[in-house]
Amino acid sequence: MTSSNARALPRATGPDVAEPASIYAAPLDHALVRQIIRGIMLAMFLSALEQTIVAPALPTLGRVLGDVENLSFVVTAYLLAATAVTPLFGKFADIHGRRAALLVSVAIFLVGSIACALAPSMGALIAGRALQGIGGGGILPIAQTIIADLLSPRERPLYQSYSAVMFMAASILGPVLGGFLTDYLHWSLIFWINVPMGAVALVMTDRALRKLPRHERPHRLDFLGAALMVAAALVLMLALAWGGRRFPWASPQILGLVAGSVILWGLFALRLVRAPEPFIPTAVLRDRLVSLIVVTGFFAIGSIIGLTIMTPLYLGLVLGLDASRSSLALIAFVVGTTAGAMGAGRAFAQMQHYKRVPIAGLVVGIATLAWLAVDPADHTLTSVCVLLLVAGTGLGPMYPTTTVLIQNVVAAHHTGTATGALNFFRQLGGSIIVASFGAIVLGGAGETATLETLAGNGQAVPEFAAAFRWVFIAAAVFLTLALVAMTGVEERPLRGRGEG
Repeated sequence: MTSSNARALPRATGPDVAEPASIYAAPLDHALVRQIIRGIMLAMFLSALEQTIVAPALPTLGRVLGDVENLSFVVTAYLLAATAVTPLFGKFADIHGRRAALLVSVAIFLVGSIACALAPSMGALIAGRALQGIGGGGILPIAQTIIADLLSPRERPLYQSYSAVMFMAASILGPVLGGFLTDYLHWSLIFWINVPMGAVALVMTDRALRKLPRHERPHRLDFLGAALMVAAALVLMLALAWGGRRFPWASPQILGLVAGSVILWGLFALRLVRAPEPFIPTAVLRDRLVSLIVVTGFFAIGSIIGLTIMTPLYLGLVLGLDASRSSLALIAFVVGTTAGAMGAGRAFAQMQHYKRVPIAGLVVGIATLAWLAVDPADHTLTSVCVLLLVAGTGLGPMYPTTTVLIQNVVAAHHTGTATGALNFFRQLGGSIIVASFGAIVLGGAGETATLETLAGNGQAVPEFAAAFRWVFIAAAVFLTLALVAMTGVEERPLRGRGEG
């Protein structure tokens, strides 16, 4: 029953089987589809905004709550929690339906936001951020899965690329809004602002989502697998954060953390092989095409996340720019990324050899980062903005590319699971690459890296130039690995509505 045109995977692989394209004929009228899209885009905006709005408030949070030592976990707690629950929510959506999964994730996100706003201590704030991450980590894969339910693979690229608009708006608005609320009103408002927007998102999508096509199947949620992944990643991040700073890299403490992380990753892999319903579906990952797409997303999207976080630090510490001017370069990178994603989304439906778009984009991104690495201190704000705009345009296609291709080969009732797995590895790549970039900067700068310098003092610190050279080199290497993986991906024609 599979389409020869779509070249579906063998039926023996189970969830990797592509079903007849007739299931993609959307039973909803265009007005209702647009209503659903608007609702899920608002929910995605909430999740994306919370990843950027906190950044300018970190120094204030450390001072007000009297804890600078654990300040980094305000970011890490959200990222790790979101990474862990992404596959769980994807499978939850396959079990109980998209509507229930999206409403639950938004509700948890709102409860976490309220907990953060009321936090009396750093520990309470970190716990609230983890709760936020649990909700936020479910929003993106469920939203992408809903788009897959509404549209055929050939129609999805354009709509999937719209999500990049939400991330662009959040990336630009987040730091500005976070700084304004923290400096002129109160830091808790960066969390309270989520409550009215989340309520609107719930109302907009509740009734419309009742009419979605349903593909529920019985599944089990692998909480033990999720716990092992979180523990392995957390121990690794502690080693990267403390190595060369709190303890020497060759100290028993750091070596013990690295060994502990290796053991936990091994147990995680063993759990994936032996669990009846593993945390990450091994049946999906066994397919060569799916595995290559996952590797591409891990390194490409992870590098984009890492560059987004490190760019303001580079401009402040190496070029001596203040926060307001540094935001211009970040905006240029985000605008380029969004333009690349939107352009790729439009081109996919019209190109037979659509793989050329992401491959060319990765080459452009690698070349731009190599240029920045030659002499990180020998740039002006204008040149950095131009380079990051070009790099973002090249890397932007990786968002719709990885999502659309993986959804093109899995059965409809496993779309949520596959999408969740892809987003898991993209976010895990972001977590690990961000920690790696941070270790390079802090380790390379030595004792020069203090809270005051990292908060930005508007003056260049020469010791950081060499450190950021290695950051750009590392990013180019990661993107090269993504390029190698994408080159090996087989182009399978995108199925259109009515193609059997």
